[in-house]
Amino acid sequence: MDLKDLAVFCEVARRSGFAAASLEIGTTPAHISKRIAILESQLGVRLFHRTTRRVVITEDGERAYQWAQRILDDANAMSEAFSSAKKEPAGPLRIATSQRLGREHVAPILSELGKRHPRIEVWLELLDRRVDLIAENFDLDIRIGDPTQPQLIAQRMVESRRILCASPDYLAQRGHPRSVAELAEHECLLYRERDQPFGIWRLTGPKGIESVKVTSRFSSNHSDVVRGWSLDGKGICLLSVWDIAQPLLEGRAVRVLPSHHEPADIWAMTSSRSAGSAKVRVCVEFLKKQLVHGPHALNTRASR
Repeated sequence: MDLKDLAVFCEVARRSGFAAASLEIGTTPAHISKRIAILESQLGVRLFHRTTRRVVITEDGERAYQWAQRILDDANAMSEAFSSAKKEPAGPLRIATSQRLGREHVAPILSELGKRHPRIEVWLELLDRRVDLIAENFDLDIRIGDPTQPQLIAQRMVESRRILCASPDYLAQRGHPRSVAELAEHECLLYRERDQPFGIWRLTGPKGIESVKVTSRFSSNHSDVVRGWSLDGKGICLLSVWDIAQPLLEGRAVRVLPSHHEPADIWAMTSSRSAGSAKVRVCVEFLKKQLVHGPHALNTRASR
């Protein structure tokens, strides 16, 4: 069997469709269909039920997927072992992270990584949701907030926090809240960052952790939008300090309840399958150093 055919099969299984897999691989659905037909002939089983609308993996296909994934993992591990011996990481590196963090910080850092390690092939996907590293075939997920999946390996990249801010105009009109409970009486701009609870703010302060249910006429899944609304006087936002750092330094935003915050460290999450990879190790080390000290480092001190 051709390893490339096994990779095509796994992509179809993950994407549940020939068209989606062809877009990911960069070929045509007809080519995908042909390679799957060849693999089915070699194995002597039907891997997918095909209809005009969807492709559904069969029971034999599920078993074949487990085998194929192990074979591909072993092949990649063999390549990594010899690549590591030559001290030159190589091969595809699939990374997921959130929109703003990825666009403004991770992407330019990966560009520099590519210059230093020209044999690494980078795929960066910006997603406002938590990914399944194994099922979606990612090597690395750069995420904000405490890790909650014990089956994954977590490395803290940067210590950070989310803080409350509002524009001077909003605070002049509505006043400063004096307690966490008073936030419920204010316009609190809602931003859902990947898998964070929506509408519940859990803030750490002098009394420990306090929770408050907040509401607003304005909400979004993108921090750029929420930050813009807050600077426009629409309400109070809860954003990562590096996300609101520049407006704070310029005086366009003001801290609200400055003794309170929400922990929001940045973590690199890998599976045990990817943890020993030379390219993953090099990438994590480089990202960690650059996010703290490089030209695209996160400003986590603007609020202190």
